[in-house]
Amino acid sequence: MARVKTNVARRKRVKKVLKRASGQWGDRSKQYLQAKRSLLHSDVYAYRDRKKRKIEFRQLWISRVNAAVRAAGMPYNRFMEGLKKAKVELNRKMLAELAVNEPKAFQKLIEVAKG
Repeated sequence: MARVKTNVARRKRVKKVLKRASGQWGDRSKQYLQAKRSLLHSDVYAYRDRKKRKIEFRQLWISRVNAAVRAAGMPYNRFMEGLKKAKVELNRKMLAELAVNEPKAFQKLIEVAKG
């Protein structure tokens, strides 16, 4: 059986890993094994935090809507319940956007939710 040399393939693989780890500190950006280990961890964090970002933004939108609704003297859960009963289908992102940038339109939504 012929001997297989991995010279080109190995160099390509090493360069790819070291390029991805180029912003890391110390040996993590210079040594292949350290860089590979570091990238494994960073990939785990990136995957986890892509999910977490969605959760954090939803929490932010809810707190913005809650603050705007409470300023009008109504609790958040009553507001959301009123919107559901009135068949207003706006998601929390859009409600937060209205609460921050269009207070008059948001005030009308509060009236709809009350009635």
